[in-house]
Amino acid sequence: MLMIRNSCFPCHHLIHRFLLYNIRRIRPFLSQEATQLLVQSLVISRLDYCNSLLAGLPLRAIRPLQLVQNAAAHLIFNLLKFTHVTPLLRSLHWLPVVARIRFKTLMLAYKAKNGPAPPYLMAMVKSRAVPRALRASSTARLEPPSLRTHGRQASRLLLSIRTAESLTVFKRRLKTHLFILHLRMSTGLGLP
Repeated sequence: MLMIRNSCFPCHHLIHRFLLYNIRRIRPFLSQEATQLLVQSLVISRLDYCNSLLAGLPLRAIRPLQLVQNAAAHLIFNLLKFTHVTPLLRSLHWLPVVARIRFKTLMLAYKAKNGPAPPYLMAMVKSRAVPRALRASSTARLEPPSLRTHGRQASRLLLSIRTAESLTVFKRRLKTHLFILHLRMSTGLGLP
């Protein structure tokens, strides 16, 4: 944790801020769509790079990355930094950073269990063995890893997500689930 905070976060935080600063300088000459494309390709893609390594860290360690994402959303809509960010993230269909990390982690678990993952990942993921025939035997649960990680995340997913027939369907269902969980519920709105 100390190494990440001292070497990684300040560096990335400054790089993201520098990129946003430069985009802000040319913002008057760009449309909203062009700004969104520029921000997504230069800033948001860097937030997503290897973010699954951040799974399990406390929220205070991830907060600088969330602040960068919030600043990027404000820049796209050309709004002041004190504008509430949840409606902006919802409009952009962006998950908060914590949810993006969870999405990446669960997607890696799905790939390791069902398909195109490296052999070393496939060896780490094991299906939970049920001692006798129960309804739970068909729920596609994973055995939590022995390391102190959030291995139970995959087991707590809805059955329709865990048993998705393809990676594309899994990603769509998972993103919808996380979107509802993190963005709809944070404002007190229920399901549509």
